[in-house]
Amino acid sequence: MIPDLGYLALLLALVAAVFSAVAAYYGRHTNQPRWVESARNATIATFPLITIACLLMIYSLLTSDFSIEYVWRVSSRDMPTYLKVTALWGGQAGSLLFWNFLLSIFTAASMARNWSKQRELMPYALMVASFTQIFFIAISLFVENPFARLAAVPIEGNGLNPLLRHPGMIIHPPMLYLGFVGFTIPYAFAMSALISGKLDDVWIKITRRWTLVAWLFLSLGLVLGGRWAYDVLGWGGYWAWDPVENASFLPWLAGTAFLHSVMIQEKRNMFKMWNMFLILLTYSLVIYGTFIVRSGVISSVHAFAQSQIGPLFFGFIAIMFVFSAYWMLNRREDLRSTNRLNSLISREAAFLYNNFLILAILLVVFLFTNYPIFSELVTGEKGFVGPPVYEQALGPLFLLLVLLMGVAPLTMWYRSSAQRIGMSLRWPALGALVFVGILFALNIRGWGALLGFWVVSFSLILTLLEFWKGTRARMKRGEKPFAAFSNLMARNRRRYGGYWIHLGVIVMAFGIIGVEIFQEQTQIRLGVGETATLGRYEMQFLGATRYPGPDDLLITEATVDVYDNGKYVGQLKPRDELYTRTNQPMTIPDARSTLVEDFYVIMVNWEPTSADQATFRIYLNPLINWVWAGGLIFVFGTLIAAWPDPTVERSFARRQRPVVMPTD
Repeated sequence: MIPDLGYLALLLALVAAVFSAVAAYYGRHTNQPRWVESARNATIATFPLITIACLLMIYSLLTSDFSIEYVWRVSSRDMPTYLKVTALWGGQAGSLLFWNFLLSIFTAASMARNWSKQRELMPYALMVASFTQIFFIAISLFVENPFARLAAVPIEGNGLNPLLRHPGMIIHPPMLYLGFVGFTIPYAFAMSALISGKLDDVWIKITRRWTLVAWLFLSLGLVLGGRWAYDVLGWGGYWAWDPVENASFLPWLAGTAFLHSVMIQEKRNMFKMWNMFLILLTYSLVIYGTFIVRSGVISSVHAFAQSQIGPLFFGFIAIMFVFSAYWMLNRREDLRSTNRLNSLISREAAFLYNNFLILAILLVVFLFTNYPIFSELVTGEKGFVGPPVYEQALGPLFLLLVLLMGVAPLTMWYRSSAQRIGMSLRWPALGALVFVGILFALNIRGWGALLGFWVVSFSLILTLLEFWKGTRARMKRGEKPFAAFSNLMARNRRRYGGYWIHLGVIVMAFGIIGVEIFQEQTQIRLGVGETATLGRYEMQFLGATRYPGPDDLLITEATVDVYDNGKYVGQLKPRDELYTRTNQPMTIPDARSTLVEDFYVIMVNWEPTSADQATFRIYLNPLINWVWAGGLIFVFGTLIAAWPDPTVERSFARRQRPVVMPTD
């Protein structure tokens, strides 16, 4: 009964989405607003229908209804309740159902919130958003049915993949999915602007907060994914340029370029075609990322198993790309900028350089990620691009991007004085040089490291000066320092939220340079009582034990004492976990963490029959925790930038007037 009800709810949601697309088109082209209103109501109705399907699936997981194949695959009777709930996105079919749920929330909310503001854009926005919803619901109904039954009901389920039981993975997928589906909204309104011919910046202002929210969630997903990889996968770092990691990073890059570029259109009425291209690229990379994760076309520890949905996703990307490209070409004359770039040293030029650097990074990551596909097509064999190649190709580009982040706020709109900018850069450059000199005196060598630290500290000083200059200006009006700083944030949230984001990126850059350049590692086999040394740390192996854990886990745990310059600083317990029901292994490292570094230990193998020996891989990761700290600052800045500003909202609302829907 439950599976039938769940499937029926999805089927009704598909009918509602199809009706929404058709009714919106019909109402717009026959100038009958009641049909468009009906389409909007149908779009909103998809949300409760898909919610019902999700709740029924969660109920089935909680009650261990193993007559449903998906429940059998990802759940077991003795799993904790919270894991049974999060198993909703622990497999292919359930995660697609969850994707549909989140997409229905974003679509319904955007159509309800923006309905009265721009009646001209809404019909086409409804159509485009409904196309995406139709595709994903159809995948869930006809290809990856989460309510599919088993012919014989098993007594017990397989249980959730042990890799997915980490708190980071419980939160990481929903954050990524929210980021992915969120970019559907600005894409839908961009296409609506193209089709309707209303190509001013209204669609950008309507979707600005939706874009920031999507970008925030995607950023959170990337940071949490990095933390999960660090805590569970035993890679020794936060990022390994895995194809599925890259598939999430690519739309984030395109979305970042878009967020910067739209400011130029709002301020100078420039880059209209470019902005349309960027939002199309972001949306296409969202679908591409989903294709990579779910098709199995590229091997990854993150990816789902191979599935029939790969060609369908590829076809959907092609259809939407051709559809979008057609309208962009059709409106190319209307998308021409009325203004031109006045100077190569200006705020507009700085944003353009920012876009070029981000897209250069995007192109490199895309080509390297898909290299296995390209090489197989050409040579018949799958090639592979390793992390060192990524780092060598992308390091200079990221460094230039961080440098530009610091310098760009000094530029002015239209035209800037090179002499004035040069004068403003002197003291920050000297301060960064002093910092690098101190590092050199502390025996930090290598021109690459010193150059990197100079660029990052230079941008840090410039960013902090922006906060200081704004605060000082308010203090001159009689405000106290804290009040001046708070009011500065509140009165110009978009600008100073952006500076906080830059500050977060800079802090992360310190951590990345520390890990990528100064990381030390070794692998060694130790018997009980033997020691290993790495840097100033010494580790003594005290022994290992194997014992049964909860939910059919077999745990092998080592105990090691850690000494820093001969002083005992703590005990670590790295372990292996084997999920015996499916023979899935998992390596859980342990680390001694400080603000300066992590001493990070992985037990690779334990040999109890050979004099109780174990093999360890040991890492010394300088500044790794700065990566996580920078991520928190980054999120804080995004929240400031996205927080509603009543003054701006009222100003925008006053400029909007009810519009009678014109006929064609």
